[in-house]
Amino acid sequence: MTAVTAFAPGRVNLIGDHTDYTGGFALPFALALGTPVEARVGGDVVVLRSADAAGVASVPIDVEDPAAVEPGWARYVAGVVAETHPAAGLRGEVSTTLPVGAGLSSSAALELAVALALGFEGTPLDLALTCQRAEQRASGVPSGVMDQLASASGVADHALLIDCTDLTVTPVPIPHELEVVVVHSGEERALADSAYGERRAACEAAAEVIGPLREAAVGDLVRIEDPVVRRRARHVLTENARVLEMVEVLAAGDHRAAGELLAASHASLADDFDVSTPGLDALVARLTARPGVHGARLTGAGFGGCVVALCEPGALPGEGWHVRPGDGARVTTAG
Repeated sequence: MTAVTAFAPGRVNLIGDHTDYTGGFALPFALALGTPVEARVGGDVVVLRSADAAGVASVPIDVEDPAAVEPGWARYVAGVVAETHPAAGLRGEVSTTLPVGAGLSSSAALELAVALALGFEGTPLDLALTCQRAEQRASGVPSGVMDQLASASGVADHALLIDCTDLTVTPVPIPHELEVVVVHSGEERALADSAYGERRAACEAAAEVIGPLREAAVGDLVRIEDPVVRRRARHVLTENARVLEMVEVLAAGDHRAAGELLAASHASLADDFDVSTPGLDALVARLTARPGVHGARLTGAGFGGCVVALCEPGALPGEGWHVRPGDGARVTTAG
């Protein structure tokens, strides 16, 4: 039997949340932290045991309803199996160095690693789109493709400017004199139990009035009568602008401006999009009060999870994970 080892990284999003499913811009990067799958290929069932979660994923290669599989984490495995239609199963182990429920895309990393272990062949974009569909089938959440595309396309020492309309990825250097620190709020995030779907529906309602949010201007917002829908759309429009400005200020070495963009993004996510929590707000305030911290904001979909901070090296000793951008998903095999 062929032995296979696949690895897919998690991601942290510097800026650009709740923009991907409206065709906007995002600036994530792949982490060195991630999820390896070590297995042997064969049989007609995918059987994976996890070092980090209870239960066993046992999924027939002709699975029909991934959302019905137990335990819960196995649904993501089942979603990948249903989307890739593998010729043979797997038997092996999965582990992760990512904190689950932290907003660092542990589910996307699992999906990509399983897909590669099952023999997926295609471009990073093909892989990302396949695993996006797998996650939607597994969770019932109408999630965007940013997480999977960042994991598939990672470039060491670079963030990734993702255009979520044409799905192009442009590497953006992260200056070595900037340190990126990710700190867990202590609040576990569960997208399927959150109001994520409601936020997406509000964005779709706004687009029915003013057209695609990617192309709309802030002045168009006055045409939206519902004040809640108007605020949701305002976040998306202003966040897209912040992403593009972040690319410019990183290139210019303007770290203060980069921090101000993070602060503005967090305020928008908290006030216009209502996806922050008191714990996230308090953590952002505590981190930004520290000398040498340029700015911080919640990262990911919100409702808990992590905060990302940009700071001078050594400004946050002992806090969270000090991360640099890493490479994307990969696989090796042996006879």
